[in-house]
Amino acid sequence: MIQEVRKGDEIDLKLIKSFLFENRLIENPENKILIKQFSNGFSNLTYLLQFEKKEFVLRLPPKGAKFGHDMKREFKVLLNLNKGFDKAPKAILFGSDLIIGRPFYIMENVDGVILTRKKAFSMNISSSEYKKIASTWLKTFIELHKIDYKKIGLNDLGKPLGYVDRQVKNWGNQYLKAKTDEIKEAEKVMNWLEKNKPKKHKYSLIHNDYKYDNVVFPNNSWDKIKSILDWEMCTIGDPLMDFGTSLAYWTMESDHKNIKEVLNYPTVNHGNPSRMELVDIYESKTKIKINDLVFYYTYGLFKISVIVQQIFLRYKIGLTSNEKFKDLNKMTKLLLQISWQSIQKNRIERLF
Repeated sequence: MIQEVRKGDEIDLKLIKSFLFENRLIENPENKILIKQFSNGFSNLTYLLQFEKKEFVLRLPPKGAKFGHDMKREFKVLLNLNKGFDKAPKAILFGSDLIIGRPFYIMENVDGVILTRKKAFSMNISSSEYKKIASTWLKTFIELHKIDYKKIGLNDLGKPLGYVDRQVKNWGNQYLKAKTDEIKEAEKVMNWLEKNKPKKHKYSLIHNDYKYDNVVFPNNSWDKIKSILDWEMCTIGDPLMDFGTSLAYWTMESDHKNIKEVLNYPTVNHGNPSRMELVDIYESKTKIKINDLVFYYTYGLFKISVIVQQIFLRYKIGLTSNEKFKDLNKMTKLLLQISWQSIQKNRIERLF
């Protein structure tokens, strides 16, 4: 969804225009630039720039953000993906923090359908269409994990050795730094994850935030995905941890209202596979047996809870005035409760 720029998220268009002119992206510095803001998403700020019958997207970190908002790294990921993967937006320009006070980059605007809950509802998508959407989504996910990251120059993007250990530790530390409320399930989940890490894992290029509203379908087809968005957490790591995060976002029609309340995604609509059906399809297509399914699902839920809590902390201390963040601490609590239910019941469905 596109809206007017929120109060507090404004950027200096004069400085942006000067930067665009210096880099020959705008022909006449006197021409007007229109700017709108993408409203979906909770992390980096994303804007639509329109000028001279052209459209570009500008991304920059929110004020006060530190962990997971490296614009230069994200720009590099896109630049290298552009060399050998046709489902990443074209990276155009990188701008240092000397220009507008925060680093940013500009990429192409990819036209198409992004399946947010609101968009999906407005399109009246049938159950047979959802079956096709889910199949295309999963096929592209598996394709992403098969990218030869060394060939496109991303072999130094991450450190696969010890990846699982580091992720469990790092997300635990990030939670403690962002903690604002006492949530009894938090320590239980962190301790369980630490004690139940898989001993063996493969590694590949992973996205780390792959879900329906981070992919772009063509306007007239569910048979392919035009582009995958939001590569900020992309790294070299365990593809099953990537899949676990996607499972955590995969809300089902039969889920308890608590789950559907905090993870309100179109996967809840009839025609989408259940989480276990998705696991079965993934295992069949990849020939990978997921032996630690509850770990990967719980890890995904916990990671999302930390990200949500970090955003709530920024709201609480006044670094953002966006009112949609004011109750995110409640979402954090529910995500941790869902995690603990999954651990106790040793399954990823029928949790409440």
